[in-house]
Amino acid sequence: MSSSVRDFEINDTMLILGALLAIYVLYLVGGTLLGYSLRGQLNSLARLTFLIGVYGMLALALNLHWGYTGLFNIGIAGFMAVGLYTMAMISKPPASASAGAATVSGLGLPLWVGILGGMLAAAILGLLVALPALRLRADYLAIVTIATSEIIRFIVTSNQFQTFTIPGKLHYLGITIPLPWNAVQLGTGGGRGLLLNFTDPLDPLFNSGPYKAIEHALDPLVGGSSGPVLDSLTYAIILLLFVVAYYWLMKRTGESPFGRVLKAIREDEQVANSLGKDTNQFKIKSFMLGCALMGLAGILWQMRQGAITPTSFKPQVTFFVWLALIIGGAGSNTGSVLGAAIFAGLLYQGPLYLKNIIRGSIQVPTAPNSFAGAVGPIFHGNIMPFISYMMGNINALQLVLMGCVLIWIMHHRPEGVLGHRKEEAASIPLLRPGGGSGGPKPDAATDGGEEQ
Repeated sequence: MSSSVRDFEINDTMLILGALLAIYVLYLVGGTLLGYSLRGQLNSLARLTFLIGVYGMLALALNLHWGYTGLFNIGIAGFMAVGLYTMAMISKPPASASAGAATVSGLGLPLWVGILGGMLAAAILGLLVALPALRLRADYLAIVTIATSEIIRFIVTSNQFQTFTIPGKLHYLGITIPLPWNAVQLGTGGGRGLLLNFTDPLDPLFNSGPYKAIEHALDPLVGGSSGPVLDSLTYAIILLLFVVAYYWLMKRTGESPFGRVLKAIREDEQVANSLGKDTNQFKIKSFMLGCALMGLAGILWQMRQGAITPTSFKPQVTFFVWLALIIGGAGSNTGSVLGAAIFAGLLYQGPLYLKNIIRGSIQVPTAPNSFAGAVGPIFHGNIMPFISYMMGNINALQLVLMGCVLIWIMHHRPEGVLGHRKEEAASIPLLRPGGGSGGPKPDAATDGGEEQ
């Protein structure tokens, strides 16, 4: 590995760690201002880490589509839902073996089979979407992906698919054809969602001796049982490890011959075609891989929550992932992780934290009923009605803030914080020893085909 590549990776790692450290310090200071106990601080950090992990994985998967290949996918939430629901239907136990509210049956297969099945289902859906759309202009893929995402959302919330039966026999032209499986009843649960009544895959870790010893040591510090908060923090850290795995996979993909062709397609597909590359085949492979990773992120998002909430897969989830990628910079894996950390820490959780700090610091009057009633007093030098209005409508104004940030970035730094960086396409030095003829050493192609 060349020294420039090594320096590049060290700088990237230091940059990400520095940004994460700054955000965590900010939250610790905010928690101190709010008077949080150690339990509150740990809960806050666990929630922040969880969000950074989920959006980091999704931003990296989207970077493969848009940053590397130039594929405009705005149906991310749909691929997440397909991965999660498929995993649930494969791994949930049969209804007859469950009790109480677990009325929707599953196949009862091991969880790892369900996870692989969920990723495969998301990849196959990506194939079905990509086959007709990639032959057309790029904007048609955007239309097809968002339409597919909405169709999936309506399917999983529809009562028609709350439970359904996969037959064990096929009837065709009066002939009954037996299938190699028995009839089985599955379902999405409809608008009520789906109960994930399988054993927590992390139970062996949580019940292990060393883990219990750490839990007992923390009990006096947090003032009671530290099990739930420690479990949440542990799972959030595991998600960060998945982000590292996603990063490594994307980095290796980008440095491979396959990744270089993807970047060439992004820059100029006709040139890649003229060099004998089947660009449609490369785009389909890239799209399927990214969709499978989005399906896995969807699984990890809600796998340990005990139930699937169908309203979680709104189009705004896709918007959030795009915002994280745009902040960090499309085409940069480091930027994808950095953008996810900035989005989760400052734009998603930050306003809620700020609201609590303001309410704890100053006496906020009753909020006006309308936006005009909040803005009007500003012209008379009184900003408190506006502040109280903001505190009462922080969730809606959070989207406004995100939109303003997006507009600012698109105007002042459209490439993002780290976008369009010079990333070496090869992991080995491409220069001849000594520079060849003795003249000045030529600069190696370090942009992977990116336009300067």
